[in-house]
Amino acid sequence: MTLSPFAGKPAPAQLLVDIPRLVTAYYTGQPDAAISTQRVAFGTSGHRGSSFDLSFNEWHVLAISQAICLYRAAQGITGPLFVGLDTHALSTPAGASALEVLAANGVHVMLAEGDEYTPTPAISHAILCYNRGRTSGLADGIVITPSHNPPQSGGYKYNPPNGGPADTHVTKWIEAKANELLAAKLAGVKRITHAQALKADTTHRHDYLNSYVADLINVIDMDAIRRADLRLGVDPLGGAGVRYWSAIAEHYRLNLEVVNTEVDPTFRFMSVDWDGQIRMDPSSSYAMQGLIGLKERFDVAFACDPDHDRHGIVTPSGGLLAPNNYLAVSIDYLFQNRPQWRADAAVGKTVVSSGLIDRVAARIGRRLYEVPVGFKWFADGLFEGSLGFGGEESAGASFLRKDGSVWSTDKDGLIPALLAAEMTSRKGQDPSQIYRGLTDALGEPFAIRVDAKATPAQKALLGKLAPEQVTSTQLAGESIQQILSHAPGNDQAIGGLKVMTENGWFAARPSGTEDIYKIYAESFIGEDHLKRLVEEAQVLVDGAITSQP
Repeated sequence: MTLSPFAGKPAPAQLLVDIPRLVTAYYTGQPDAAISTQRVAFGTSGHRGSSFDLSFNEWHVLAISQAICLYRAAQGITGPLFVGLDTHALSTPAGASALEVLAANGVHVMLAEGDEYTPTPAISHAILCYNRGRTSGLADGIVITPSHNPPQSGGYKYNPPNGGPADTHVTKWIEAKANELLAAKLAGVKRITHAQALKADTTHRHDYLNSYVADLINVIDMDAIRRADLRLGVDPLGGAGVRYWSAIAEHYRLNLEVVNTEVDPTFRFMSVDWDGQIRMDPSSSYAMQGLIGLKERFDVAFACDPDHDRHGIVTPSGGLLAPNNYLAVSIDYLFQNRPQWRADAAVGKTVVSSGLIDRVAARIGRRLYEVPVGFKWFADGLFEGSLGFGGEESAGASFLRKDGSVWSTDKDGLIPALLAAEMTSRKGQDPSQIYRGLTDALGEPFAIRVDAKATPAQKALLGKLAPEQVTSTQLAGESIQQILSHAPGNDQAIGGLKVMTENGWFAARPSGTEDIYKIYAESFIGEDHLKRLVEEAQVLVDGAITSQP
């Protein structure tokens, strides 16, 4: 990884996006469905792109919106559609385009009161609250956001009635239908004017903010936080939850300061990420310099990305916690402080999350549910209460209400942030101090992620490798205990390989966008062992993908 000279520094003027040009490109660009980069492509977090390169513009939004209407009709989904937008420049125009199609198709749409920006978890929460006790007329939702991606990005996600990110079979259907409409130059897309759509009988307003904030008492011990009178700081990073935090502080009478209330689609208040991009990533120390610099002012501080589905935790004793480390702390705390959760509620993690989570789960006597990368794999378990917690190494997590019922089946950046305050107030230690106690008992992980070059053909081979194609028996001086091509929790393909020893592991997965594969590695021995692990991992993977016919 080559660091940009701008990394960790305030964003200079030359990096700021020209917003008028970006929005103009949204309305004027016409994608060509015959060019792969200009087609609708749903990844793990919906369709994303930029109007500058014809990968996200009005045509995409109109086509996806019509495809969702057709999907709802095919599935008999007749309840309201909850719609949320984040603060990216392309989100508001995309929201307007989507409404024109949804209203023309007679869909009951729930827009935010006062056109308030809406976090991803508030949409998931609204869907689940509406559907509670219903078997028909179920609600679903749309979140228009590219999450933490740079300011020139746009994004569009669909959440079905289980409230979580749509599963692959759903997104593939919507993607195929949207591309058909794109190829037909939008023939078959129903649409009315924005003014008509706003006045339609099917367009309603919903108070996402207050219904979400008032319900937080049922998932977090807000009374404990208030009694402790902790000094809390939050940086919403110019995101959709900016006014949620002040509402939380007011509603629960917390000593909480919102250190940045600015909303600006250029995100000029950000420090630049490691690669020279402006990226609102609360798990990156380069992007989080603003809040890290204030750590001494607060007992615990936190940040969230633009759609507030990711969290970052900052403490006076440890600065910014690595996401994996905080997940382990959260799991250890929650399962010992939520007596109403099911005794068999499992711990959800992805195959590239820390092995410390495995050790925590074993110590607290909980089953580990390990799945491929993608929060969608946790949605059903959280929905039915068989999973107490689901978390991804990229700082996305959700967990159950105090009574063991579902809260959100999509990632919620606000509740892990507030949990940091709860555990600090109840344990008298901040999350960094609790983490140190965990590692004293269970060992300290050293982790890294590196990129290695691979051709498209080699990437395709890596995605289909079988464990028996790896002939090595040793890795970094230890015997190989397991080689996985499928996740142990749900037996789904991980799209690569994971190789495990007693005190270390690596996972290799091809990149979806670049001619590289990613190696995630972790050692419980030390930095030298980690370095050796990565070197041998690359030799092992390169050997497997170059020796194949």
